[in-house]
Amino acid sequence: MKASYQSYILDFKRPSGTSRGILTQKQSYFLQLRDGEQWGIGECALLRGLSIDDRPDYEAKLDWLCKNINEDLSYLLAELMEFPSIRFGLEIALASLRSEDPYELFPSDFTQKETPIPINGLIWMGSPEFMSAQIEEKLEAGFDCIKMKIGAIDFQQELDILKHIRDRFDAKTIELRVDANGAFTPEQALDKLHRLAEFELHSIEQPIKPKQWEAMAALCEHTPLPIALDEELIGMHDPAEQERMLEIIKPQYLIFKPSLLGGFAATDRWIDAAAKQDIPWWITSALESNIGLNAICQYTFSKRTILPQGLGTGSLYTNNTESPLVVESGFIRYSQKGTWNLNMLNLKPL
Repeated sequence: MKASYQSYILDFKRPSGTSRGILTQKQSYFLQLRDGEQWGIGECALLRGLSIDDRPDYEAKLDWLCKNINEDLSYLLAELMEFPSIRFGLEIALASLRSEDPYELFPSDFTQKETPIPINGLIWMGSPEFMSAQIEEKLEAGFDCIKMKIGAIDFQQELDILKHIRDRFDAKTIELRVDANGAFTPEQALDKLHRLAEFELHSIEQPIKPKQWEAMAALCEHTPLPIALDEELIGMHDPAEQERMLEIIKPQYLIFKPSLLGGFAATDRWIDAAAKQDIPWWITSALESNIGLNAICQYTFSKRTILPQGLGTGSLYTNNTESPLVVESGFIRYSQKGTWNLNMLNLKPL
């Protein structure tokens, strides 16, 4: 088997009104495998500033993987423990290589019958006008679950935006989720959660920064609205430590990002840990291209979860790969009429 990789820059759509410092580009690496006539591709979806493998030797590790691709898989995965996005890309590439259709990694009604997955509409942080405009677009597009990033603008302005939604739609009509990305301090968090709870939110993601287990446990015990852990899970690979963290914090929800956790096998371990403590969860993409997003969607469907998932990020780019993935009316589906076109990647033949 032969392997190679190459880098590709994805450009975000960036409407006026976005806050300063927002991402304008996203770099991904694509891993190609070939074994005789069989061909496969995976995405190593590094997320700068959040992935624990955002480090200077990232490409050196990809070089190492390509040179050692024929070693035992368990050995490769162990050597890639500190590089979760590369593990994720390797899993996808191998599944692609072994599939009759290199893009159908988990055959199901999602890929074969266009059975859709419910998803949330994502609202990016920015000016109040920009955020309000996005909300109107999502509502007009038929979303009944909206996730709003908070913590970038004045908190009262964020509350005003939530109030504006609730004045028009009650909690039975529109489900509201917010993601604080650790923006609150432990001292201020509970008060802010009480103010947010007035708007009957479904949940809040990561109200305080990770690695503050006692503070997070206290919040989860006294919170007036459910708390979902997200960044808290990144970089934690030992099943015993995972279970210990969940036992201490006792979160109401968990959120899994496979490319940040180390792939699908790693996500399976988190799902098992959640099941032991009866903690519900959902899966979220992490700004992958359609290659990675396709794999995550198919994996998610195989888990038969009914909660809206965070899988609507593919339309954020101006130069994403053409794919059968279609987002409409609050769902993502795999169109039987759609096609894959990787010409934009300019992949070098193996």
